Amino acid sequence: MSDPDPAVMKQLLADLRGFDKQKRRTAVMKLGMVGGDEAIRALIMTVRNEHEDLIARGRAAFMLGQLKDQRAVEPLIQALTAPGHQTPVHAAEALGKIGDRRAILPLLTMLNTDNEAFREAALEALKRLGHDLRAGETFSE
Repeated sequence: MSDPDPAVMKQLLADLRGFDKQKRRTAVMKLGMVGGDEAIRALIMTVRNEHEDLIARGRAAFMLGQLKDQRAVEPLIQALTAPGHQTPVHAAEALGKIGDRRAILPLLTMLNTDNEAFREAALEALKRLGHDLRAGETFSE
């Protein structure tokens, strides 16, 4: 992947810091599409920001899954308990895509919720991680 255009990156980061909620949501998606180190750091910051719009946080979790960067694992684990619907679901899906085994225990904990979408996302992520729920074992690929 080539380095993103500095002017484009500067504008996206400015949009992400702005007051316009829709521009922040759009900037999150575009940062995920552009990729690169600066975009990953900005997406991690967004998913961690407890004051951010819930849709922007959810989209940040989704895009971190698309980018599959290991630096996102801990912030995504923390996002499993974020308010709303999108952020925990997209965080679980992203953890499955990244494939880091540190996510297994937090995903198993997520199975104890009453929210069916959360359980389904956690189950799918655990499958991607090679975790067999019947045996309680994890298998390497």
